[in-house]
Amino acid sequence: MDDYKLKLTSSEIGTLWGEYINGTMTDVVNRYMLSIIEDGPIKAIFEDAITTYGKQKKQIVTFIETEGFPVPIGFTESDLFKGKQRLFTDIFCLNYLHVMTLHGLLGHSTSLAVSVRKDLREFYDSCDNDAKRMYHQTIELLLEKGNFQRDPLFYPAKNPEYITSQDFIDGFFGKGRKLAATEIISISFNLKKSIMAKTLSIAFSQVAQTKEVRKFLTDSEKTADGQIKTFTKIMQTDNLPVPKSWETEVTTSTESPFSDKLMLYHIGFLFQAAQNYHGAGLASSMRTDLIAAYEGTILKNLMVTKKWYNLMVQNKWLEQPPLAPNREEISKKV
Repeated sequence: MDDYKLKLTSSEIGTLWGEYINGTMTDVVNRYMLSIIEDGPIKAIFEDAITTYGKQKKQIVTFIETEGFPVPIGFTESDLFKGKQRLFTDIFCLNYLHVMTLHGLLGHSTSLAVSVRKDLREFYDSCDNDAKRMYHQTIELLLEKGNFQRDPLFYPAKNPEYITSQDFIDGFFGKGRKLAATEIISISFNLKKSIMAKTLSIAFSQVAQTKEVRKFLTDSEKTADGQIKTFTKIMQTDNLPVPKSWETEVTTSTESPFSDKLMLYHIGFLFQAAQNYHGAGLASSMRTDLIAAYEGTILKNLMVTKKWYNLMVQNKWLEQPPLAPNREEISKKV
């Protein structure tokens, strides 16, 4: 079937819109980091990331314009203040790129899953391949520099076993049991995301230009820190290591390289994305204390995102995605 006879569906337009907004946000941060990075291999990876997204952005714009939709504003040069003092170390920049690549991998997979048109599926396939390449590159360089902390190691049991007691789900009382490997997947993953959110909140709160944005960032740092402590305690109770923090990778600079709009949106994006990961952790948990921890975390994240939404709307920084036709309003025009 000729792709050009198929109009893009609401879901397909929605994914393109989201890819553009989030992509331009990350691209601005990447271009700032490229300007301050001194390490050659790290700089080369960022140059690759920026070039790759530049090609993807052009294709996204073509898709949107061909369908007659306005191209989103997203984030532009006006959100980047060049020549400011260094806010992050080189190694934090590399860790940032690695974590945001993980977000990209998951985002491209979701976009592909709701796409029907062949040209759009092929586009997301290529985006996924680009993200996979970047994922491998960032891990290899982090390992080379001794800055990639792997998840806890388990020692193998002699034989597979079945669950034989209700104590398996008990995380508060009774005999209980140790964490399962399937549960550690989400705990470790979510800890890394919370550590990133906390570190960026600290950095952004140092340089935010408005009082209300600075307060939100300070509050979000405390929320992320609380979540880190909750899951760290669970891991340490079983004598398992946790990912290290990155606060010391933030300098003492108070000169902002970014607009308040970008910094506020970025933190909101991280907390919204975390809801998916915490939901997955909740679904895979079989211990009552873990279930309670995820439920509490999801509720607190909802409170953060509510404050974020109000602040974004108040400042007229939140772009409106394409909406379904309002048939009632249309009929009034007849």
